[in-house]
Amino acid sequence: MTPDIETGNDLIDSEHTQIFDAVNELLDACSSGHGRDKIAHTAEFLAGYVGKHFSDEEALQRKCQYPNMEKHLKFHVKYKKDVADFVDKMKKDGATVQTLGELNALAGLLINHIRQEDKRLAAYIRENS
Repeated sequence: MTPDIETGNDLIDSEHTQIFDAVNELLDACSSGHGRDKIAHTAEFLAGYVGKHFSDEEALQRKCQYPNMEKHLKFHVKYKKDVADFVDKMKKDGATVQTLGELNALAGLLINHIRQEDKRLAAYIRENS
């Protein structure tokens, strides 16, 4: 994980690291010609782990009474649906160049969310704990 997406919150950052490690392993597998073997496993992991991570973040938000919680939760709900739809499509269509592109797009959305919303959440937690 790069410093530009570190939030400063140990729990959030450790979970983000696990998500990006899985995506990076997939990209490494693709560059060595083994992406098709790895994409199903990565997609399944992401679907489960993103749900766990978002639940943990939501618990932090409730605990500190985060004022932007509603907006943050809307992203979580949509993103979990998008990941679930991706996994279903990947299971149906198999691993393709298009599927990998869709996974990259999902990772990009998450990175933007982290840079903006998760950093804001972590700052609020630090200031109000």
